[in-house]
Amino acid sequence: MARALGTWPCRASPASPTLAVVTQALYRRYRPDTFAEVIGQEHVTAPLVQALRTGRISHAYLFSGPRGCGKTTSARILARCLNCEQGPTPDPCGRCPSCVELARGGPGSLDVVEIDAASHGGVDDARDLRERATFAPTRDRYKIFILDEAHMVSTQGFNALLKTVEEPPEHVKFVFATTEPDKVIGTIRSRTHHYPFRLVPPDVLQPYLERICESEGVPVGPGVLPLVVRAGGGSVRDSLSVLDQLVAGAGEDGIDYESAVALLGYTHATLLDDVVGALAARDGASAFRVVDRVIATGHEPRRFVEDLVERLRDLIVIAAAGEASAAVLATLPTDQVERMRAQAAALGAFELSRAADLANAALTEMTGATSPRLHLELLVARLLLPAAEDGLTALGARVERVERVVAGGAAPATAGAPAGVPAATVPPTPERPTPAPEPTPAPEPDPVPAPTPEPMPGPGPTVPPRRPRPSRSPRPRRPSVPHPRPGPAPSRSRAPRPGRCRRPRPSPHPARCPRPAPRRAPAWTRRPCAAGGRRCSARCGPCGWRPGCWSARTRTSRTCRPAW
Repeated sequence: MARALGTWPCRASPASPTLAVVTQALYRRYRPDTFAEVIGQEHVTAPLVQALRTGRISHAYLFSGPRGCGKTTSARILARCLNCEQGPTPDPCGRCPSCVELARGGPGSLDVVEIDAASHGGVDDARDLRERATFAPTRDRYKIFILDEAHMVSTQGFNALLKTVEEPPEHVKFVFATTEPDKVIGTIRSRTHHYPFRLVPPDVLQPYLERICESEGVPVGPGVLPLVVRAGGGSVRDSLSVLDQLVAGAGEDGIDYESAVALLGYTHATLLDDVVGALAARDGASAFRVVDRVIATGHEPRRFVEDLVERLRDLIVIAAAGEASAAVLATLPTDQVERMRAQAAALGAFELSRAADLANAALTEMTGATSPRLHLELLVARLLLPAAEDGLTALGARVERVERVVAGGAAPATAGAPAGVPAATVPPTPERPTPAPEPTPAPEPDPVPAPTPEPMPGPGPTVPPRRPRPSRSPRPRRPSVPHPRPGPAPSRSRAPRPGRCRRPRPSPHPARCPRPAPRRAPAWTRRPCAAGGRRCSARCGPCGWRPGCWSARTRTSRTCRPAW
């Protein structure tokens, strides 16, 4: 009777005539007996149920996942389904000896062996298991070995088990449960069916905890179960352990929010509302009073920053999703969600994004810091002063604040003024009198320079005047007669050698030359010669000399040919 109620009588002491009663833990009392009772692992239970229905049962399974998510429990349920008298079946009968022994609170079966690999992971233990696997089961259909914490088995132990796991007898089944599947050697993993377990989401775990509280008859206040789910971190066993602790310390009124916050060490929602409201109103005094309350009540500053980051995350979700955020924040109380909507509207998207970035950076800096309170105060100061930053997020926060002020028709509140004091009651700062401008003196006129006397001719030698050049009559222009382009020069002249360029020489008949020799091409038109020389220049045409290979008119390199 005591076992059915979940309590166990202890031996009475001589001094006390009454019996002490020990209550069984919640995670043992509510351990699932079938795959239908396992929550949050449908991706694992559905394939296993289908395999049991069709009879496609493997000889070895590997269950991996975080702690407390149902690996060992699922292994026991699988063994119960395999050894049921009506099985293998996904729904055990619960009446046969095997089902009764493997049920919740049962003594266990001789044909289902659970081995803690953390203490039995050596070569000798593997050899002993291999010898035990050769014997037939005592009563049931299969002999099932469940190796918990399988990643603790040594490499030599796995190698000793390898042949048995690869080709076991027909009556042997292996189930490996581990939190670190990467440490299981690949030769073992390749011979098993691997099923990864996951953490249970809050929207599945919280209703499960509510049903347990109802079955236990313990009233729970609003906001308590979200704290339990958060403390459990998605692990069903950890969440049930936290709930068991709260139930043990609950009074006649059940579990209230105040006692749960004080016991679990989380920040009270009132403190978070106060600090967010102070940030929205730019009330520095109220914000730093919240910091003093956090330190005075013994809260850890880093835990307070973690809770603040989570609150800012919820506010960002509300600002981005609007009315649809109720589905995301379904675990929060309705009144708290309404308060958070007002806070998100007062802060704005830019300010929320900037505050979340600063709080996340401060949370990283506070890890291992010698003065966490100093980091917390610096964080609050940075949150109150967006003008102290030059980033785009801070600029967007300032612009968004001005838009809200203009839309509301009120003056912006300063960071040092209290939130309840209106802007009109704050005494204005007296303006300093502006001094009258001094008269500007008229500009002085520039001094006129004195005339410089011409120098008198000295007794030096007299330079004769320059004779004027006789004017030349204009030369008649020749009519432009089109003529064919001259061909290449005759071969009587020797071709220039590569690497050299014929330099211009004066005409041998200057008196007969009707035209003066052309000038040398400018420096910006002189380029390497096409024949391979360094520099080249034009020459006189009527005298038979070849012109240069450069033309100032086109600025392009040409081969040597006559110019006229």
